[in-house]
Amino acid sequence: MSILQSTLQGLWLPLVTPFRDGALDETSLRRLVRHYAGEPVDGFVLAATTGEGLTLDVGEVETLVGICTGELKALAREMPVLLGASGSHTAKLVKSLERTSAWPIDGYLIACPYYTRPSQDGLFAHFTALAEAATHPILIYNIPYRTGVNMENDTMVRLAAHDRIVGAKDCCADPAQTFDLLRERPEDFAVLTGEDAQYFAALTCGANGAILASAHIETRRFAHIRNLIIEEDLPGALTAWRAIADLPRLLFAEPSPSAIKHWLWRTDLIDSPEVRLPMMPVSESLARRVDQEIGDTKAQAVA
Repeated sequence: MSILQSTLQGLWLPLVTPFRDGALDETSLRRLVRHYAGEPVDGFVLAATTGEGLTLDVGEVETLVGICTGELKALAREMPVLLGASGSHTAKLVKSLERTSAWPIDGYLIACPYYTRPSQDGLFAHFTALAEAATHPILIYNIPYRTGVNMENDTMVRLAAHDRIVGAKDCCADPAQTFDLLRERPEDFAVLTGEDAQYFAALTCGANGAILASAHIETRRFAHIRNLIIEEDLPGALTAWRAIADLPRLLFAEPSPSAIKHWLWRTDLIDSPEVRLPMMPVSESLARRVDQEIGDTKAQAVA
């Protein structure tokens, strides 16, 4: 069992990538890492969807990884780090894995090939080729409403037999498929939900944890829900979930991570809510809603 396999559980944060004036905001990035290193976060995912990975060049991604892992080392905080990767050209992606093999990461989160919509055999061959080339373990990212192709459970289970394919981020958006995957997977194959709105349901069905963009906000409350489920306090977990279930709806009311960045900016964790095209900042109406929720949250904390 790899080190990553033993840590693929709990609450993982797909860290936003802060920008300012078109460039990577290294000051805000260091502030973010230090802040969440002090929260009940079990791992970071860098340069993935929430991190606007497709807008980053190779140098920026390397800087992102170096700053994040450097800050964690300075804090003596042991936390695994996954690097997001994606692409529809298998050979090109293989070269990317080879180029990053010496980087201080613990594994990759790799999305299914987008737009090309390969067959199940194509998906199997694609991820097998990546696993053979990779020096770090791989977590498969199945998100068909973004990529246009759904990895079926039979294919996922076949791939789980490879030593370097250790789990999946499940965003299939089909509760029945998720339930069956959790029932059919090998015992050492981790499944982390990536559907923020399905966090409670996935955990109660046996998911090992979650990779949640919403956990940038109310991090401790999201972690507490899982702890209650582990303690078999299902009524308590349900009560805690009901109290924050509307938060993902707010944060995903417009394309993510714009609302999350707006919240982090308003609470001084990042110096700018800037996103990169084709992403757009939050609309004025959503900004008002987020600001109102921030105010309500602060008032509740004081009370």
